[in-house]
Amino acid sequence: MTLLSKGKLSKMMLDILLEFPSGAINLKDNVILRLGMIGQMSTTRDINAAWNETKKKAAKLCPDKFILDGRNVLQRNDGSVKLLDKKISSANYTKLNELADTENCNVNAMVSELISYYKKHKKK
Repeated sequence: MTLLSKGKLSKMMLDILLEFPSGAINLKDNVILRLGMIGQMSTTRDINAAWNETKKKAAKLCPDKFILDGRNVLQRNDGSVKLLDKKISSANYTKLNELADTENCNVNAMVSELISYYKKHKKK
């Protein structure tokens, strides 16, 4: 039996999360603790589903406060976390694979060589 829907639980979690001071750690545990009786009576499955939704909402609504990293972990945006750019256009991806095929190596080795070449020939 579900006490609250995932959406309502997620909204409550988001409201609590936004009230935390900037130095707060263990965000999920503190949010669940502040839910009080609702947090204790909700099932683990409901809490986990609502927390996953809350993380996405927090990172989307408040990118100045929260960052959702590549491993789907919610972190405070204090400037120390740098997200990696994993996007590459399909045209460049195809060109990179073709270049690796002509050079008889894999894409990872090709990228390593291109980076080292760039570093050597970079104008200072």
